[in-house]
Amino acid sequence: MLKETYEKWTRDFMDSWKNLDWRRTLSLLAKDVAYYENPMDEPCSNFEEVTNLWNVVADNQKDINYQFKIVAFNEENCMINWQMTRVMTQTNQKQEIDGIFQISLNENGLCKFFKQWRFTR
Repeated sequence: MLKETYEKWTRDFMDSWKNLDWRRTLSLLAKDVAYYENPMDEPCSNFEEVTNLWNVVADNQKDINYQFKIVAFNEENCMINWQMTRVMTQTNQKQEIDGIFQISLNENGLCKFFKQWRFTR
């Protein structure tokens, strides 16, 4: 996989998050994605669980800004360092996040493996 392919996928993913368009976010994931919301837990057991994680985003956060950098990649995997600021709508608390995504894309450019590590301040 080319670096540009990973960059485009990540930009599309982060833009959909920034724009609170969780349906677009989900459209970037394969229906059989191994999705790890937390690296210490098992992956989501089905796509409905992934949907349930994302369909609340538009209700619980706003004012999202981000940046990212691909730090390593090969044909099978990509590691992305990302930073984000957002405001949680219920508390109006601003958060800063620094995280890592590990992704793998299928032949259609959809994410088939997603794992994240993140620190929130």
